[in-house]
Amino acid sequence: MVTSTDTSTSAISIDLYDQPGHLIRRAHQISVSMFHDLIGREVTPVQYAVLRMLQELPGLDQVTLAQRVGLDTSTTADIAVRLEAKGWIVREVLPRRQRRLLLTPAGEQLLDELIPGVNALNHGLLDGMGDEDARELLRLLRKFVHLNNDQSRAPLRSASDDANPN
Repeated sequence: MVTSTDTSTSAISIDLYDQPGHLIRRAHQISVSMFHDLIGREVTPVQYAVLRMLQELPGLDQVTLAQRVGLDTSTTADIAVRLEAKGWIVREVLPRRQRRLLLTPAGEQLLDELIPGVNALNHGLLDGMGDEDARELLRLLRKFVHLNNDQSRAPLRSASDDANPN
């Protein structure tokens, strides 16, 4: 913790709006707000990410799902319980107490119904900056996540990570 009372120019000239962490937090705040405005509150952004991953990779176990989405296993288990209670997924017990997760027809239908809102969200977040800047922002965000993945409490793991453990 910094306890210095230094009020030199260098200490007080740090512009909050030039700090990456602050800008990333604000971008996340804006994205979540727009998500709820355009898609509603029936599903959260994190629940949507879990459902989309299960649509792409049906039958993932909870641990692998957590790794693919970048969540800790406890949070993923809580989300799975909520999604199952809403009838959007089923959890099948596997050996060694693992659970395999599958979308239900209601979960598939929900994702289909969310497509227009998700498209509107993506356009709302990116359209004002033009195609080239939007592509560049996404490229830089992917690069940032890749370069800093190991700093996360829940690093992303992809199928290629499984093939190349080192």
